Amino acid sequence: MRKSKAEDKPRITPAKAKNAVAVVKVIGTAVLPVITPHLTRTAGTVRDRWDRLRARRLGIPVGELAAYTGRGAALHARIAGIATALDDIQDKTDTAATETRLRQLTAAVRAAERMPTARRKSAHRAVADELDRIERDVLNRLGVRSDDD
Repeated sequence: MRKSKAEDKPRITPAKAKNAVAVVKVIGTAVLPVITPHLTRTAGTVRDRWDRLRARRLGIPVGELAAYTGRGAALHARIAGIATALDDIQDKTDTAATETRLRQLTAAVRAAERMPTARRKSAHRAVADELDRIERDVLNRLGVRSDDD
């Protein structure tokens, strides 16, 4: 079965492409100024919602989001929260060892950022387990019983 001559011709020719570009230029200059503010506003709204979601997941205010970045951001936020809770404990002599341990854990999380994935995840799990233990201890010092006790 033989193709007709119309089927042999390419659908897009250089002339048709040139005409299409000209049409897009004309329509684009008319439509773009109308669409741009809406796109900018939409992008800002999406970014704001994403930031709020991340901040809620980390348990921090949106304004502090920039302080907690990287793969260890959640651990850094937990460490900062525990450090803040330690300020509320009346007996400061008891908190010195815990504050030292929190500084060590912060350094461990920072060091883990440069590790290969498997080692980083293992280090993060170890830090998270230690933070769980410290959080239980801090809650006990504050007189709050946890479900694990």
